[in-house]
Amino acid sequence: MEENNNVGLANNGLNDQIILELQDLRKVFKNGDIELEVLKGINLKVKKGDFIFLMGESGSGKSTLLYQIGCLDEPTSGKVLINGQDINQMKEEDKAKLRREKLGFVFQFYNLIPNLNVEDNIMLPVIMDGKNPKQYEAKLQDILNIVGLSDKRKYFPRQLSGGQQQRVSIARAIIMEPDLLLADEPTGNLDSVSTREIMELFKRLNDEKNITIIQVTHSHEVVSYGKTVINLKDGMIF
Repeated sequence: MEENNNVGLANNGLNDQIILELQDLRKVFKNGDIELEVLKGINLKVKKGDFIFLMGESGSGKSTLLYQIGCLDEPTSGKVLINGQDINQMKEEDKAKLRREKLGFVFQFYNLIPNLNVEDNIMLPVIMDGKNPKQYEAKLQDILNIVGLSDKRKYFPRQLSGGQQQRVSIARAIIMEPDLLLADEPTGNLDSVSTREIMELFKRLNDEKNITIIQVTHSHEVVSYGKTVINLKDGMIF
């Protein structure tokens, strides 16, 4: 496990492709005359195939940084480049397409649709992107096998445990084969057994599918599953 400011640049066994680059990224929140600088000039490069943990105390800027990368929020200044493209120079419809096709999101809360079964929840990004679900049937079965829910594809969220619901949300996040999987405290609501299962699943996706993962966590126990640890303090990498 490596810990440094240039994410992915020195990790052996990674693809040479720079999938993500942050250039002097800054974020300031304003409340009347009060300004709070949450990100203070973040510079970062991430290679394809890395598995990164963002760590730091509450208020250090971890989730804010993740939302900038996922174009869920815009920086005050600086650049977010995904595959060399400055996402904040894109039109809103192009950003939405990028989020659907190139980025996968997993949050602490599972955000499943209660009246949709497992397979329909997983297929939501496909339907929202206007694609034919029938063309994804083989991929759906493969993903169900990977997350261990083939026998529960017709179950509804209320019939699943917390760990199983999180696996559904992970399956939904990867159905479009994203370049980046962004996870914000994905084990925060889970017990130790479910946490281990989810982290083993993430590791498998990283190892076997070469999905680049950036995960926010407070837990020192889960970082052994990744390749790189980035520590944030007061909006800066150290």
